Amino acid sequence: MFENYFETLKNLEEASHLRSIKSFERKDGKFIYIDGKKLLNLSSNNYLGFADNENITDEFLSFAGKKYSFGSASARLLTGTLPVYKDLETLICDLFQTDAALIFNSGYHANVGVNSSLAGSGDVIFSDKLNHASIIDGMQLSRGKFFRYKHNDMENLEAILKRERNNFKNAVIVTESVFSMDGDIADLRKLVELKNKYNCMLVVDEAHAFGVFGEKGLGVCEELGIIKDIDLIVGTFGKAIGSVGAFVTGKKVLIDYLINKARSFIFSTALPPVNIAFSKWIIENKLPYTFDLRKNMLVIAGKLGGQSHIIPYIVGENDRTVELSNILYANGYFTLPIRPPTVPAGTSRLRLSLTADMTEKDLAGLFELLNNNK
Repeated sequence: MFENYFETLKNLEEASHLRSIKSFERKDGKFIYIDGKKLLNLSSNNYLGFADNENITDEFLSFAGKKYSFGSASARLLTGTLPVYKDLETLICDLFQTDAALIFNSGYHANVGVNSSLAGSGDVIFSDKLNHASIIDGMQLSRGKFFRYKHNDMENLEAILKRERNNFKNAVIVTESVFSMDGDIADLRKLVELKNKYNCMLVVDEAHAFGVFGEKGLGVCEELGIIKDIDLIVGTFGKAIGSVGAFVTGKKVLIDYLINKARSFIFSTALPPVNIAFSKWIIENKLPYTFDLRKNMLVIAGKLGGQSHIIPYIVGENDRTVELSNILYANGYFTLPIRPPTVPAGTSRLRLSLTADMTEKDLAGLFELLNNNK
């Protein structure tokens, strides 16, 4: 009865498309150790080095003591909301100067919850073609119609808005700010203009920008001074903050609506209180002192041709991408191959993810290897 599954896996392997879970011995800042081999870790979202940092962990535990449990054992709407959850949501509101905030268990939960619930029957979502899978999955679960405009193409989006907007009740434009696989940045000012012109809501996923961009580290919307123009901002604690979970912040009516309609929120056991407390502690006590580190990381990325700390090295074919990944591994660089459906067919790549403790010297040998193995 499992023949078709075996056949699918075989076909994936023959196409250099088969995935497996990679394990490691330990992490040490920008390095990772696998089978005793020390590698520069270019596949992590630990942008500020807070995750797996023993000094950070020890400092937090000396502050937290035994105040926070390791399990919530309930959904937020039952007995899963302790004061620390509301404290973190209040902190997010204070930082962004927004009306309300809501914690989700992950960025995936947040995007699925937002996009599946905001658009009901008779509503519409306009989504960037390269938006994250979690946004796409949320749209597919919604009862609304959705259109995907060409990546970062504002003329294409406006043409679709002109054609379709008046055929629906509520309308949502959704985009990432820093695109997770391409590292480029959305034209958010133009999106604000279009959302106002065509009476839409605007949702911005700052997953890869929160903790990196902006004076306070709040993301691209902060850097551009347009937080007040965005209806909902999504951010994660599992990347630059080095913790786990995500948040949505913005208009109170929309947050209240998500509390009542977002199934990924309603039917999930709340995150452990200790993780919530850790996220809050990092944001209050560590993030404010990272400006120079973040600025330097983005300067290095710019010298390497990146708009952000995520630099795609597009190869094209699956097998060649896997081969190049193995060459880099043999030379001390850990960068996993990114293949469809994560990226469009024919654009398999190495996604070079910089962290704040990396130097130009660390990366010089990497680009020399890439140039020698084109």
